[in-house]
Amino acid sequence: MPKGPQGQKRPADVIGNAVHIARIATGEQQETTLAQPAERNNGLAGAKARLQNTTSDDRKAIAQKAAAARWG
Repeated sequence: MPKGPQGQKRPADVIGNAVHIARIATGEQQETTLAQPAERNNGLAGAKARLQNTTSDDRKAIAQKAAAARWG
């Protein structure tokens, strides 16, 4: 199922999406919005774990590799 910009579930077809929007507009259905998608929270947790498990030399090497890939 397609997702909206904030991770909301949306119908896959055009007519279903139009019906969904009409229901939200008339108040029959509440729009489901997430403050922060779960993927962001998982990414932040992974970043904290990576920070704790790597040394400063390892982080420097990772940053240099990323800069080289970005700037060529």
